[in-house]
Amino acid sequence: MGITGLMPAPRKSPDELRERAVREVQNSGRPVAHVTPDLGIHKEALRLWVRQAEADHGSRPDLLTSAERAELVQLRKEAAELRRANEILKAASVSFAKELDQPRTRPTR
Repeated sequence: MGITGLMPAPRKSPDELRERAVREVQNSGRPVAHVTPDLGIHKEALRLWVRQAEADHGSRPDLLTSAERAELVQLRKEAAELRRANEILKAASVSFAKELDQPRTRPTR
């Protein structure tokens, strides 16, 4: 059981199981709902795996491929890092500008 005690924690399926399940759907022509009981997989998980496999093989141009998804994740991380860096630079420039605006006093001799 998961932390709440209501549902088991989600787990990642091994790649071999994912590939086998997708192949079974594609090669057998059986509906996803008929394949899942044999493999112990939730039908919605297998449906998503099949859709992603179709996207990766070019038969679903309406969906991102796995490579495109990975690139999107990486670009979002980089964009977030750049936003943080810009905020730091803005704060530093404000601080330096305040220092420059301070009247300078000459040391007395």
